[in-house]
Amino acid sequence: MEGGSTQNPRCALCKLREGCNEAREDTKSCPSGSMSTIRRGLMVMSGKGGVGKSTVSSNLAVAFATMGVKVGLMDADIHGPNIPKMLGLEGRRLAAASSGLEPIEAMENLKVVSVAFLSGDSDAPFVWRGPMKHNLLRRFVEGVHWGEIDVMIVDLPPGTGDEPLSVAKLLGQMDGSIIVTTPQDVAILDSRKAVMFSQKLGVPVLGIVENMSGMTCPHCGKTIDLFKKGGGEKAARELGVPFLGSIPLDPEMVQLCDAGLPLVVGRPDSPSRKAFLEVASKVLEELRGR
Repeated sequence: MEGGSTQNPRCALCKLREGCNEAREDTKSCPSGSMSTIRRGLMVMSGKGGVGKSTVSSNLAVAFATMGVKVGLMDADIHGPNIPKMLGLEGRRLAAASSGLEPIEAMENLKVVSVAFLSGDSDAPFVWRGPMKHNLLRRFVEGVHWGEIDVMIVDLPPGTGDEPLSVAKLLGQMDGSIIVTTPQDVAILDSRKAVMFSQKLGVPVLGIVENMSGMTCPHCGKTIDLFKKGGGEKAARELGVPFLGSIPLDPEMVQLCDAGLPLVVGRPDSPSRKAFLEVASKVLEELRGR
């Protein structure tokens, strides 16, 4: 995405850019097969629940989309699919077509699939063992007509179990993972496990994001470190992986998530929005180099 280039900036994300003779404006003619239309695969992981992983996934996806990147967002958290609510897509259902299931278009450049789109009852639990979850994720990869996707973001459930193993196998070599943590020690401890897990899978860790990193007091303007601060950066330094940035805790983010409006488009003056956009730019820079 270098300035002054005549090439479509999305070409920089294409694995087939080397040897491509066309600096084309329309990348639909990219000589790729059915699965290689998904140019980059990105896993968003956390060692434990409650750190805001789905918030990071959804806002990161929307940030990419507003930058002109074609994004697929796969909600791989089968037992707690929150992405539809965060994007205002509750009650939507996947439609079948001759080419496969059609993903839900959340906005321009952003397509979404979730197990929540397969059930008419949002309160019904999915009491499934590993093989059933693997089969569903396979359907999300192979049975969905994604079209042309520059970056596939996979929002994984917390931990280091079946789902990330299935996703890594089904999508082939993933281009990277993002580890989400909060500054508190117990979250940092589990995030370190997620880093090691990703490395064991052969998936490069693009970096750690420290979420809920301080809150600005609405009365005095001072920063309150509710969950400490700097733990994510320290863990990144000790583990030798990039630190992508800190996302401040914004009470309005809770309201926006519940209303189905991602903060990066719902509150343009928010410091958290600026932080998300900075993280998104760093991630794209890392992906461009792979």
